[in-house]
Amino acid sequence: MLRAAGVGVGDEVVVPAFGNVEVAEAVAMAGALPVFADIDPVTYCLDTSAAEAAVSPRTAALVVVHRFGRPADIARLHELGQRHGLLVLEQGESEVPYVEVAQRRERASYLDAKLRGVLTPDGGDGHTYQQYVVRVPGNGRPDRDAFARALRARGVECRVPVKTPVHRLPEFRRCVSLPETERAADETLALPVDASLTKRDMQRIVSACNALGGLLQPAF
Repeated sequence: MLRAAGVGVGDEVVVPAFGNVEVAEAVAMAGALPVFADIDPVTYCLDTSAAEAAVSPRTAALVVVHRFGRPADIARLHELGQRHGLLVLEQGESEVPYVEVAQRRERASYLDAKLRGVLTPDGGDGHTYQQYVVRVPGNGRPDRDAFARALRARGVECRVPVKTPVHRLPEFRRCVSLPETERAADETLALPVDASLTKRDMQRIVSACNALGGLLQPAF
C-alpha cells in the first residue's frame, strides 16, 4: 500500500513503536524511514498529538495500528492527515466472531469487577478484548515480570504483549523519547479472556492475581 501510494526513498512514515515491528519493516522495505511516535496510555494506539509532533516536511504517511481490540482514535488521526496532506493507513486485527466477542466482553466484565491490585483496561469505544491487558503496579518491568512468573506458577496463562519497543530493537534503534510506550512495555500483562474459559478458570485467575496484587505498590 505504501509503494502503491508512491511512498519511497526520501520519505518518512510516522508509526508506533509499541509492538508491530512488521510495520516498521514494511516502511523500510518501501525505501522510506520509519519515524516513531508515542502512544495513548489508555488505548495503546498512536497518540494524535505525538504523531503530529513527529511530522516533518519529509513525512508522507502515518500508519495507525489498532491494539488489543481497542480501536485508535481514527477520526482525529484522519483529520491530522488531512491537515498535513498525509496518507493515513490502518492496520487492523483479525476479526473475531460476534458470539466470541460477546463472551470475551462477559469475561472482561467479570475481571473488571473482581480484580484488585492491577489496573484494568478501559473498555470504551467498542473494545473487543482481543487481549485483556492490565498494568501491574510497582517498579515497572522487574515487578511485572515477577508477577507474571508467580501467576504462571499458579496455573494462570499470561503473556507480556510487547517485550521490547521497536525503537529499542537493534535494527531500528532511535534516540527518541517515547515515555508512554516504554512505560507500557514495562508494566503491561495480558490475562486470558478466551471464550473457552469456565467460571472456575476465571475465579482462579482472580484469586491468583488478587493474592499477588496487594503486595505491589506503585513506585513514587
